[in-house]
Amino acid sequence: MTGVALCVFAKPPRAGDAKTRLAPAVGTEGAATLARAFLTDTWATVTRLPWARPVLASTGPWPEGLLPAPVEVWQQGTGDLGARMENILHRGLGLCPAVMALGADSPGLPLAHLEAAHAALADADAVFGPSDDGGFYLLALRRLPVGALANLPWSQPETLARTEERLKSLGLTVARIAPFFDVDVPADLERLEAELREGRLQAPATAEALATLRRPAR
Repeated sequence: MTGVALCVFAKPPRAGDAKTRLAPAVGTEGAATLARAFLTDTWATVTRLPWARPVLASTGPWPEGLLPAPVEVWQQGTGDLGARMENILHRGLGLCPAVMALGADSPGLPLAHLEAAHAALADADAVFGPSDDGGFYLLALRRLPVGALANLPWSQPETLARTEERLKSLGLTVARIAPFFDVDVPADLERLEAELREGRLQAPATAEALATLRRPAR
């Protein structure tokens, strides 16, 4: 399938607002630095896909210069995560045959995972990329009934299972691709550092930011 609106969900990376659960490990400024790096690496990956229309789905006005221009920015709008996702996903489906929602919290996500989601859309209405915490790092869709993501438990161990169950109950065929992990808390950051150090993941902006943050003060 060609023509997929690939929507990367992100907050403007401001200190005290972005990746706050990482602050105990790196401080509020460090957390914002990592948020910028995560997004830089994620954006570099999605812009390599010839079938994708990359979109930044932002929670607020987006500062210029954080990503290489041009950047198409859509505002998520109001409401809980389900309402904001629906807003973006319906907009994407109004412009393209399919849409993907991708978080900016999985730097180093292999390109092969996105290609697999794209391929799975040939046979499924909805494709999930499961995350190790019980949620999902990716949701790709060919259709989405209004209200399909309403009143679901977000950021919970049962998020994926409940969302998948909801879509199936509405008659959508569902598939999964390989799992990955989000970087939300210090333990996730330690895992990411190990994956980068051992060469299992490639996320150059994130690796550079971590090297700077971990450098001993003089």
